[in-house]
Amino acid sequence: MTFSEQVFSVLRITCLVVALTSLTAAPGSAAAAADTSGTSVTQAFIDAAPDRLAAYIKVDTTNPPGNEVRGAEFFATIFEAAGIEYEIAESAPGRGNIWARIQGGRQPGIVLLNHIDVVPADPRHWSVDAFAGLIKDGYVWGRGALDMKGTAIAQLQAFLALHQAVENGAKLSRDVVFVATADEEAGGAFGAGWLAKNRPEIFAGAGFLLNEGGSANTAGDDTLIMVEVTQKVPVWVRLVATDQPGHGSAPTQTTAVTRILRAGARLADSRFPVRAIPAVAELFAGLAPYQVDPQLRAGFADIGEAIKDDLFVRYLEAVSPFQHALVRNTCSLTTLEGSSKINVIPPQAALELDCRILPDQNEAEFLAQIEAIVNDPQIEISKIMSFSPAVSPASGKLWSQIEKLAQRRYKNARVIPSVSTGFTDSHFFRDMGITSYGLGFFVIPAEDFRGVHGNDERLGVENLKQGTAAMLELLYDFTVR
Repeated sequence: MTFSEQVFSVLRITCLVVALTSLTAAPGSAAAAADTSGTSVTQAFIDAAPDRLAAYIKVDTTNPPGNEVRGAEFFATIFEAAGIEYEIAESAPGRGNIWARIQGGRQPGIVLLNHIDVVPADPRHWSVDAFAGLIKDGYVWGRGALDMKGTAIAQLQAFLALHQAVENGAKLSRDVVFVATADEEAGGAFGAGWLAKNRPEIFAGAGFLLNEGGSANTAGDDTLIMVEVTQKVPVWVRLVATDQPGHGSAPTQTTAVTRILRAGARLADSRFPVRAIPAVAELFAGLAPYQVDPQLRAGFADIGEAIKDDLFVRYLEAVSPFQHALVRNTCSLTTLEGSSKINVIPPQAALELDCRILPDQNEAEFLAQIEAIVNDPQIEISKIMSFSPAVSPASGKLWSQIEKLAQRRYKNARVIPSVSTGFTDSHFFRDMGITSYGLGFFVIPAEDFRGVHGNDERLGVENLKQGTAAMLELLYDFTVR
């Protein structure tokens, strides 16, 4: 069965899709028609996704500086052509955010959230132009293809398809809101965080939100749909050491540089206590049957017990740093500042830490641990940024719809709640009481996944189409009455 046949064998079994797939069918009709070109309207939205992603990648929204208003204008042009009302707001010059709404019934609405900004791409290490929007060898290449312009286009095409269905008589049980924001890659202060504070009416009545943070992959004959329900909390910290300056030819017993280096060494050598919070234990148990390594398979089955063995923890850290990071608080030493001149001992030196704490960790207690490790009264410790923790339930109507869709569309599908070591904008909306999931329907091979924040980022054309079809179908199942 071809991909198109698979799509329509699913879509034909539900009247939810009839209003979309027929431009002329009356509301409630059970017959799916075709448009005058002979191509299903549904399939047209799916097939348009690769070219639309290529066009979006050409819009350079590298953060810094962002210039996300360019991306907002990209969406605005599409919404205007479709007759969809929208609004754009700039949190600062050039830092654009856009949203549009399809009105529905009184059930809690659903938000399709994506971020416009992308991280920088060093052309010296790319084999293609990162912002050319090139389609070749079965892939869409470019910065943002995976993070997260590909998901944004899947959401957009589903949103446009749903709008078309409503235009043709479909009735929605809830509002659907498309929101594209600035600044996620730098913490979201000019994007989702700004909207949550300054435009809360966008999210009024919303009960659900879909965002990045999830993933899908194969394990043997099974397809694992990892749905992010919570994430480690970033606590970014800056240390500034102060001491007597001087000439490089006459070093003293202590300097600001030696103080910051010694504190950094103590932090680098420290390991925070290990523990498995319930969401992490559930994730590891779900992954256990798919571990080829027998030591990991046994440990994952009862991670709470396994991490009592220091040898297992050290082994996990060596073979899987990402999974190891889920069982303890962590700090990475990332930036170091000293003198701007080689022969000057500076009065100050600084070190920045990217710390990530487990969602149930008390932040004040954690910072007290950092202070104890640093143990130097001439080093000032300040917090750069942190978020509040929150967990979305792996249950309820939307979760059930995700599970049903996965079973229909993917071979031997298993939906597993996951915990992210990184952060997304979802925490802003979990704080508002909105059930928020990181959901990705692209089944990305390991050799392609390296492109997230890396070189030669790319997304398979067929993968994009299948992910768009899945997003489209989930949205219909969840919203059309």
